[in-house]
Amino acid sequence: MAAAVTYEWYSQTYGGGLSESAFGLALPAATRHIRWLAGGAEPGDDELEAYQRAVCAAVDAFAEFGEGQVGGFSLGDFKVTHYEDEGTTGEEIATGAALKELVGTSLAFCGVR
Repeated sequence: MAAAVTYEWYSQTYGGGLSESAFGLALPAATRHIRWLAGGAEPGDDELEAYQRAVCAAVDAFAEFGEGQVGGFSLGDFKVTHYEDEGTTGEEIATGAALKELVGTSLAFCGVR
């Protein structure tokens, strides 16, 4: 299994700005998502940093947007959504951010979707 991303690595090497608590809450979804995105492939030694950066990018996306629909707000019972058609999701934003970190590795696009 790929080396886990620690808060220390996230904050010091990646330069992430989440609190340790927010990082810990988003990490399971991000790790699961990157594992899915890479088709379960394990990073080689030369791909480990890209893999860890992809997890961090997904952590940031999930911490900010969650895993559901993105775009809207509510004030009490008043709700406004900015969805056109189906809109986008936090998962789609995490995918885009992670793929930018995985470019040039064998982990990007490992399989047909």
